Amino acid sequence: MLEEQALKALLLALIAGMATLLGALIIFLTKSKNEKILSSSLGFAAGVMLSVSFLDLWSQSQDSLTQSMGERWGIVLSVFFLLLGIVFALGIDHFVPHDKTEPNQNDKPHQNLYRVGFVSMLAIMLHNLPEGIATFSAGYEDLAMGISIAVAISMHNIPEGITVAMPIYYATGKKLDALKYTFISGMAEPLGALLAFLVLRPFINSFNLGAIFAIVAGIMIYIAVEELIPSSRQYGYPRLALFATFAGIIIMPLSHIF
Repeated sequence: MLEEQALKALLLALIAGMATLLGALIIFLTKSKNEKILSSSLGFAAGVMLSVSFLDLWSQSQDSLTQSMGERWGIVLSVFFLLLGIVFALGIDHFVPHDKTEPNQNDKPHQNLYRVGFVSMLAIMLHNLPEGIATFSAGYEDLAMGISIAVAISMHNIPEGITVAMPIYYATGKKLDALKYTFISGMAEPLGALLAFLVLRPFINSFNLGAIFAIVAGIMIYIAVEELIPSSRQYGYPRLALFATFAGIIIMPLSHIF
């Protein structure tokens, strides 16, 4: 039977993960395929991923690895694991190639929005797993600290929900599919917490968490640069996509105010 403190920590992770669904509610504000909204949404998603990768994940990775290995090796290892994540994402991309462009049919590259949404979902899941571990670990040791972390994570999970929901919705035209994929990405948060409780508690340390955060950052950077930014610019609104990317970068640090 779960002890009370563990149950409260798991609940915090569940609440933080389900905040991702709030971002998906934007699909109810769009009634038809609007290329301006689509372009800005994909640019915004890229900005969110870049901001989370550099300002949250990689920063946490450097702090954790420095705490474990010292400043010099902490920085070197954080760069190494970041590159490892990029190489890993590159390897996955090699086995899931882009659609081929057909010049005679006026096709555009990166037009498979379903693929973009699916890959974004996987990236958010990988991001949410270690977040769930961190939320559970903090809440298990200190409930007040766990609540603070869960609130902060919930706030920046909302724009992350947009990164999954919008491309899936525009690819399928189905709101239920967009909500389903966003829900799956959000559920990785409590899943990470459950794994921490059942399996990982003996193995959670600064080095392992630092390595995980850097690898996930590398994966998300690759997806933002290779998938989301080119996709956001293919609809003829490159300036709008650029501004949306900046907005995504800016909004994530502001989410920590709450």
